Amino acid sequence: MARFEPKNPDFRAVATATFARQQAMRTLGISIARLEPGEVDLSMPYSHHFSQQNGFVHAGIITAGLDNACGIAAFTLMPAGCDILTVEFKTNLLAPAKGARFAFRAQVIRPGRTLTVCEARAFSETDGAEILVATMTGTLMALPQRAGH
Repeated sequence: MARFEPKNPDFRAVATATFARQQAMRTLGISIARLEPGEVDLSMPYSHHFSQQNGFVHAGIITAGLDNACGIAAFTLMPAGCDILTVEFKTNLLAPAKGARFAFRAQVIRPGRTLTVCEARAFSETDGAEILVATMTGTLMALPQRAGH
């Protein structure tokens, strides 16, 4: 994978602060496990509160983790004074989301001035073994911050 140079030397603090402002991620128990320019790993413990009728983590929860991973990975390469917004994604659900913990790993495929394309993978983790449960391709937009917002 290509190594990217962040446009904002303070990318780590800004991306971490953006992630921390997302109440949805706190509600889901998702945290940042690793953060590099153009890459992020998020982690989430299993909770029966987020399961569907068979006890698997609901596809909407998995998708939310993948989407957020794409967003934070893209955000690490955006200039200061920008925000991030998802404009499109495609998710493939590959296996039931069952496990003790989940990892959402995203990387930038192509950064752009306005649009950035990312890929992400969700893994279930049980007893040290990982199973790929979903993939995502996402397009994210750099959103210039406006005064008062």
